[in-house]
Amino acid sequence: MYFIGVSTSRSSIMKVFPLWMVELQRVGTRIEGVDLKLHDDPRAYRAAVAQIKEDPLSLGALVTSHKISLLEAAGDLFDFIDPYAQVCGEVSCISKGASGLEGHAKDPITAGASLDSMLGQAYFHRTGGHVLALGAGGSTTAILLHFAQKCGTGDRPERVLVVNRSRNRLEKLKAMMAGLETGIHVEYHCHTDARDNDRLLASLSPGSLVINATGMGKDLPGSPLTSEAVFPESSIAWELNYRGELEFLHQAKAQQASRGVLVEDGWIYFLHGWTKVIAQVLKTEIDDRAFDRLAAIAARICVPVLPPRDPRRRLEPVSA
Repeated sequence: MYFIGVSTSRSSIMKVFPLWMVELQRVGTRIEGVDLKLHDDPRAYRAAVAQIKEDPLSLGALVTSHKISLLEAAGDLFDFIDPYAQVCGEVSCISKGASGLEGHAKDPITAGASLDSMLGQAYFHRTGGHVLALGAGGSTTAILLHFAQKCGTGDRPERVLVVNRSRNRLEKLKAMMAGLETGIHVEYHCHTDARDNDRLLASLSPGSLVINATGMGKDLPGSPLTSEAVFPESSIAWELNYRGELEFLHQAKAQQASRGVLVEDGWIYFLHGWTKVIAQVLKTEIDDRAFDRLAAIAARICVPVLPPRDPRRRLEPVSA
């Protein structure tokens, strides 16, 4: 099974995967990283996908950082692309099935499981919080799709602000949301200056959710916010990564006491992301009990920036 990313050798999955395969009784299955540059040459993406398609011993792959670019470059190599992948315009999981090579977008499921574990029911009704998504790539697309599909209006924010450095991704996201009846007011901002992001942050209500989905702090240096940024009171700062310099996460942690900021890293997202893809690629079921065992194994050999918690423990924010 392949891991298509940017700096795969530094990921905890390289230590965790062999132990997970023992737990899942798949000791003959190994993982191999494929490092590509961000927005790489389309030929590099096509070569990676063709390798999986043509090699009978290649089971599939998890794709991170390249989910949109890979589908744009190699979409014609897939024999089946699932509905989420079509709507989101990304592939985060490559597997093989009866129809041939399959492309899946697991992020709406992964992001949804992570958000539900953090927020609990009716979070936005209880707090009146907004959402600021810094970055308009695959993760933000999945998060918005998850909110759009929530049945209860209290589980959907009334206001979402999305920021990206390039307008193209914003336009694609806007087109997707235009086809959905959500009742969510979405604002799209094209910013290259982090001070503009600081100003948007200041416009949020208490209890808002602030997400770093830029890759900055892991794949890219720095943070989408400046050192002068002030988080809303009782807000949640969600850093989608769990490794790297994580400057955004440390900015939020510095305001835990003064602003009551609740800080979440990407550890739970990492666990849900990998277990969902492994289940698809290996054609095996990973139920709640199995997930808990795999999470415990990962926590024993890795040291996330924030202490590991029960993936189903919900945050209890202060009501506005």
